Amino acid sequence: MRQDYDVVVIGGGAAGLSGALMLTRSRRSVLVIDAGSPRNAPAAGVHGLLAREGMPPEELLERGRAEVLGYGGQVVTGEVTTAAREGDRFVVTMADGASVRARRLLVTTGLVDELPDIPGLRERWGRDVLHCPYCHGWEVRDQAIGILATGPMSVHQALLFRQLSSDITFFAHTATLSAEQAEQLAARGITVVEGEVAALEIADDRIAGVRLSDGTLVPRSAIVVGSRMVARTKFLAALGLEPIDHPSGMGEHIPADATGRTSVPGVWAAGNITDLSAQVGAAAAAAAMAGAHINADLVAEETQEAVAAHRG
Repeated sequence: MRQDYDVVVIGGGAAGLSGALMLTRSRRSVLVIDAGSPRNAPAAGVHGLLAREGMPPEELLERGRAEVLGYGGQVVTGEVTTAAREGDRFVVTMADGASVRARRLLVTTGLVDELPDIPGLRERWGRDVLHCPYCHGWEVRDQAIGILATGPMSVHQALLFRQLSSDITFFAHTATLSAEQAEQLAARGITVVEGEVAALEIADDRIAGVRLSDGTLVPRSAIVVGSRMVARTKFLAALGLEPIDHPSGMGEHIPADATGRTSVPGVWAAGNITDLSAQVGAAAAAAAMAGAHINADLVAEETQEAVAAHRG
């Protein structure tokens, strides 16, 4: 590992590796620092990614790391604790005390899914507790699906999963439906169950149903829940980059423009840290775009310096 790089990429998932690939192919010195805790680790496969449909997440990352390494990039395992400005460089420090310098940063650390404190949800997350119809919907088509109301997008989730199964039950839990929402669910044949959810019932390593606080058991084989999605950003505090509420109400993110540029000069962000709902393909594409713009920004800086030197 060197001490100075053109770009340090913080986060080595599909987004970070795609950005790094774009940059290494532009002959930039690049270090990818990855904490090894991808959001989709519990999933059996990646879906909706052309030519890689169903590929296990770790296999996808292994291929990505090999491609970045093949163009001269470096990939290390580590947790970044701070990123700070020092003169015309950024200093990135890891938990083991090691630090590196970079001219630009690409932040692709993703997000954390915060789930309601209901027994069974976390244990089954990514298996038969799901959140995205496009990531997991086909795998539970025609099954008895329960939608656990947790936020502003829960009714929307129910309507999307209704496209995949005619057996949908909406668990209101602690939510109150508007008249319009209740009418939409009724019109689509979605049963609404009132009452607080106490736990998921698990039998033979699968969901058997939803247990209400009054003891009632409603048989279900898959549960859909809207997590609160919170970007991984603590290490950015010294740069003045703080997460804000996402307009959707689904969680917190770091705002960035269409190229990934943040409010801090020299810092780009891509993937779920800025776009909470981005799937793997969209996150990777956004980071590739960010990588291209970072390279262009460096070229502009180098050209300005060259012109100044040429003029003497």
